[in-house]
Amino acid sequence: MDITPLIDKLNTGLFINGQWRDAEDGKTVEVLNPATGELITTVADGSAADAEEAIKVAGDTQESWAATPPRERSEILRRTFELLTERADDIAAVMTAEMGKPFAESKGEVTYGAEFFRWFSEEAVRVGGDYMQSPDGKNRMLISREPVGPCVLVTPWNFPLAMGARKIGPAIAAGCTMVFKPAKLTPLTTCMLVDVLVEAGLPAGVLNVVTSESASRVVGSWMESGIARKVTFTGSTEVGVGLLKQAADTVMKTSMELGGNAPFVVFEDADLDKAVDGAVLAKMRNGGEACTAANRMFVHTSIAEEFSTRLAERLGSMKVGNGLDEGTEMGPLVDQDSLDKVSGLVDEAVAKGAKVLTGGKKIEGKGFFYTPTVLTDVPDDSEIRTTEIFGPVAPIVTFDTDDEGIALANETEFGLVGYMYSENVERALSLADRMEVGMVGLNTGLVSNPAAPFGGVKMSGLGREGGSTGIEEYLEVKYVALPRA
Repeated sequence: MDITPLIDKLNTGLFINGQWRDAEDGKTVEVLNPATGELITTVADGSAADAEEAIKVAGDTQESWAATPPRERSEILRRTFELLTERADDIAAVMTAEMGKPFAESKGEVTYGAEFFRWFSEEAVRVGGDYMQSPDGKNRMLISREPVGPCVLVTPWNFPLAMGARKIGPAIAAGCTMVFKPAKLTPLTTCMLVDVLVEAGLPAGVLNVVTSESASRVVGSWMESGIARKVTFTGSTEVGVGLLKQAADTVMKTSMELGGNAPFVVFEDADLDKAVDGAVLAKMRNGGEACTAANRMFVHTSIAEEFSTRLAERLGSMKVGNGLDEGTEMGPLVDQDSLDKVSGLVDEAVAKGAKVLTGGKKIEGKGFFYTPTVLTDVPDDSEIRTTEIFGPVAPIVTFDTDDEGIALANETEFGLVGYMYSENVERALSLADRMEVGMVGLNTGLVSNPAAPFGGVKMSGLGREGGSTGIEEYLEVKYVALPRA
């Protein structure tokens, strides 16, 4: 698939106050194809001065944008959904080129991301309030919800459309202006999304995008500006903690979707066909480069051998290659650092006694490829038991009792999502109540849905994205007391 015509017509500058332009100093950042290591194109490398201009524009635009009728904001979001759906193939091709995932997965992400715009187009006109009499009868109490104000949006590279959509959609619906820093590894999908939003009618100044080699240079400027009233971040816990500390200085509203270490627990009464299918989906979506990826697999001793063998057969038969090539089921990891991390985790586990049922090695040649891998007999003290792998590796550990399985699942500082397989629904629901996570996949390897609240507990973050609660993250509550005559 030749994406050259798409790249040739792509805007790759900074987008500030409705205009595409170069960075102040003219610098650029290279965007590489992880399947080949070759240059795709360059994007503007925004400076602190560029960031300052962007947040000032967002601040200046906030009042007029907040006054826009909800129905008008809703129609912009609906048109965005329709345009993304029409252009899914083009956007997916560019996404695959810069991120690596197979084209079919990229197209699925466009569909998923577009749904956030449709969902929040419906939420925009449903922001409500309340009217009541005070208990002492002296006042009328008017309760309203208003946009929080200019928002800082920071997204990762692994889902370059969906992560932006989950933040931009509710911000538009609520009436908030935005400054947006996409990941330096995958900025091109964001550039295409911006063009769609402009065509859908988004006014100048509402969304301002600054691409940059240095996230801290740009985002730090926004956090210190005194203009931004909210920060929403998806990424590592380490960076999220730093942003929370910065947010405290100006008491900014925050929502954080941070690291994960998802357990995948298979009880002895599980349907193994369902469990293996779910494990492939939960582990291998995005090549394992997802915060929701099944990171630790705990399987009851009585079925562990059969489950492990079947999973190894499935993963070992997957076609690995360039995501733009027909038939590819798994693409490369996003960069050399990611490849080295995954390889190092596997090597360390094997050195301590883990057994490789399939995979366990880098693929030589161009690009950042690693074989889909299944490990058994993974030692307790191996780093892969506690580290978010972000790659196509399934480490399997056995357990004997329900209490042991749940204890292993909860044996982490993270709590984003957990997966559980059991044919006894009463038992499964009871055990799901004990799992310390924000989301549970019960007999399914997929939990993400625009209509559902997405987010975690413990070190996996604060707040929720999506669902009916998603827009609340971009609203403040105001109370007006009106004395009764």
